[in-house]
Amino acid sequence: MLRPGFPVASTTVPARSRRRLGLTAAALLGMLALPMPLSAGAHAQETQPQPPQAAVTPDAPAPDGDGARTEVAEAKTAEARAAIAASQEEDANDPLEGMNRAIFWFNEGVDTVLLRPAAKVYRTVMPDFAQTGIRNVLWNLRSPLTLANKLLQGDWDGAEVATERFLINSTIGLGGLIDVAGDHGLTYEYESFDQTLAVWGVPEGFYLVLPVLGPSTLRDAVGFGVEAYGDPVSRYLSNTHDDWASYTRAGVYAVDLRAQYLDVLDDMKRNSVDYYATMRSLYRQRQNNYIRNGKVDPDQFPSIPDYDSK
Repeated sequence: MLRPGFPVASTTVPARSRRRLGLTAAALLGMLALPMPLSAGAHAQETQPQPPQAAVTPDAPAPDGDGARTEVAEAKTAEARAAIAASQEEDANDPLEGMNRAIFWFNEGVDTVLLRPAAKVYRTVMPDFAQTGIRNVLWNLRSPLTLANKLLQGDWDGAEVATERFLINSTIGLGGLIDVAGDHGLTYEYESFDQTLAVWGVPEGFYLVLPVLGPSTLRDAVGFGVEAYGDPVSRYLSNTHDDWASYTRAGVYAVDLRAQYLDVLDDMKRNSVDYYATMRSLYRQRQNNYIRNGKVDPDQFPSIPDYDSK
């Protein structure tokens, strides 16, 4: 079939020749005619004005409800992050952080040069039973302070245990060297005037780092000062001009306490992103544990909605 618009072949040509010529002519005319519409279409496409395209805005919300849900999720995420940041800032309560960090690293220098080497020698030289005996004596010397704080807190059962411990260990326990009372179920409980103030409802105040003494709070610093002045054992040694015994007691207590935490503190220092912040957090956890006498803080449990009321 010939393309429309082209002349038909003459009728004087034989049928076979007419078919052959017709096919040849059709092929030649087809080859000549094929580029014409293509170039015309391309030219029309080039010259035809293009409609303006809508500007594409990145991260445009979807026309359905997905965009609204995404915005709500992002808003909740931002609100949660703000709440977490506010909670961390409240837990830190460290308005003097710059000064505290400077004192903290000063204390770290003292620990590196003096206290840690002494603790390592102490733990290497002294056998375990000797370290336990020294620790028992130090606990027994603190019994008057423990008893006083138990009474001020209204903990009569705790005061009774502290009295029995002091009497038993000071006599049968050879001045506290052997914890006989502890072996019979009268366990030692650390009490301080800071805990007493907390029981009275005094807030802990902002965080402090004391030179040489280490982490503290405003309430804990006041409690330490009261105990240092009112400790009966220290008062007796001062009145008898045996201040060297008070200094020896304090030094042995510091070395023994440091020896107990040698590996723990070394590991924390290696693995903590912010060693100062880690120590601040651990100090608060320890103090709160002392105040609650080892009981679980109910504020740590998540709030459970009351479905029965709905």
